[in-house]
Amino acid sequence: MTDWVKLSLLYIGSSKKHEIFRAKKWNRSFEKIIKKPVFDVKYRELGKIKDIFGPVDLPFISIKTGSSQEFEKNSYLYVKLSK
Repeated sequence: MTDWVKLSLLYIGSSKKHEIFRAKKWNRSFEKIIKKPVFDVKYRELGKIKDIFGPVDLPFISIKTGSSQEFEKNSYLYVKLSK
């Protein structure tokens, strides 16, 4: 069984091949998404969550993207969790 988690993120900026976002909404159970692939609304893989850091209530999320991967930075992103 696979569950999809929709992330509501605000784009902050980039650092090397990492895109930095701030969570608009956060559930502490989302902490298990670290190291998981990130997808757009068309289910294209955009990168992987490299790190979650900062305040517990609304953390920052670092996503390592592919070499030339372009995506709408302020749209919803999705993470697939397997059970």
